[in-house]
Order: sequence, then structure tokens, then C-alpha cells
Amino acid sequence: MLKEKFKELEARLLSEIKSFYGGRLISVVIFGSVARETQNFDSDLDVLVIAEGLPKGRMKRISEFETVEEKIEPFLESLRKEEGINTYISAIIKSTEEVERGSPLFLDMVEDANILFDRNGFFKEKLDKLRKRLKELGSRRVWKGNAWYWDLKPDYKPGEIFEI
Repeated sequence: MLKEKFKELEARLLSEIKSFYGGRLISVVIFGSVARETQNFDSDLDVLVIAEGLPKGRMKRISEFETVEEKIEPFLESLRKEEGINTYISAIIKSTEEVERGSPLFLDMVEDANILFDRNGFFKEKLDKLRKRLKELGSRRVWKGNAWYWDLKPDYKPGEIFEI
């Protein structure tokens, strides 16, 4: 039942994001515990939104995203009251140029991303390139309990320089 409620939340969120960003929208990606299907009643819903024509600065983007959150809030409130699910939306909003430059955040999406919308396969292509490069390096995600770290180049030699 918990997973189904989060799936419903994803669908509603995607609908509101599409409605708000319209033709500016490039990709919507769920990541984190919900994408891994290890969420609990207090998990947030991590979402990456990639769009064109974004305002400069994180706070302005979050302020803009509040319009989406306001539309989804009644459903979030019903989840709290009726299901005991105390979730919230944790959005990261990036331009295509920022995605092209890369981010350590994308490492954790290589294995766990759930792409809900992806115009012309933009983000899938970025993840595929990153997966290929990680494979070339022999990279691996090492789990320690509920946490992990990346061993990006297991055969690393001191002083060696490599790019991801």
C-alpha cells in the first residue's frame, strides 16, 4: 500500500510539473529511496526537474516550484491524515546546461533513477554516458548498511588524474 501511494504521488506530481513548466520541461526524474522502492512512512520524494528558461539561482527556482507544491499539497495532507505518510517533495531544479556539466548527484541516479518524463531521451542519454564511463573506470557503489560510497577507480594510483 505504501508503494502504491507513492506511485500515485509521483503521477500527480508529474501532472502538475507538466502543467506548470509546459514546453520548457525537459525531464522529470525520481531518485532516492522512492526510486529504490525502499521508502518508509517518513521518506521524502526526491525529484530532479530539468527545464529551459529557469530563473537564475536556486532560491528563485524553488520559489517558482512552490506553485507546483501548492497544487500537490492537498494530496500530501490527505496522505498525512489518512495514511500516516509524512512525506514532502524535495526538488532539485536544473537547466540543460547544468546537466551537461554534470553533478555528483547523478552518480546516485545511475542505478536508481526512475525517469517519468524525458523529452527526446535527454537525461537517459546523460545517464547512459555516465554508466559507460563508470564501467570503463571499474567504478562500483559500495554499500555500508543503509549508506554507500562510490569507489570511482578501484585501481587508482596516487597522483593519477582521471575524469568521469
